[in-house]
Amino acid sequence: MGRDKALVEVAGRPMARIAADALAAAGATRVCCIGGDTAALTALGLEVVADRHPGEGPLGGLLTAFADPSAAPDEPVMVLTCDLPGVDATVVAAVVARLLGDVDVDVAAPTAAGRPQLLTAAYRPDRVLPVARQAFDTGARAVRAGLTGLRIAEVTGIAAERIDDADTPDDLRRWVRPDRTGVDLPPSGQG
Repeated sequence: MGRDKALVEVAGRPMARIAADALAAAGATRVCCIGGDTAALTALGLEVVADRHPGEGPLGGLLTAFADPSAAPDEPVMVLTCDLPGVDATVVAAVVARLLGDVDVDVAAPTAAGRPQLLTAAYRPDRVLPVARQAFDTGARAVRAGLTGLRIAEVTGIAAERIDDADTPDDLRRWVRPDRTGVDLPPSGQG
């Protein structure tokens, strides 16, 4: 996109703030950004944690998130990318509820185009961290490659627009109404 997507505004709100607000509204006890422009994100009122594996792909970012020594090892960790203009608390709540609703599930993720969206997902760090660490240490950098053998549960009933990411200027244009006052989305919880 030519600039930091976390700071791109949609309807007057930076996308990092949209994701953080969704997490907070769903009851997250701690919301933080892994890596990124520390000064700009801090100016938005966000906590920034330095990526322990900068430039090493999204799996490195997950490892950083899961390695927080202040987190309880059995508490779920919800991950959102910074480029989800339509995400809200209902999405976060549905994903976390799916994870917590089945003790055998390691990861819960909504699907788009038949694939689990692993960067809009809830994780059990105590189970995922050892598997992801081993995959990372042997060269994996993609999240999907770092979760081999784990049980991933699909979260249904979430409208695709709620979990669609905005990777290009054209992607962003579809989110903004002609009057530029907001985004056009179906009501939460409708798929």
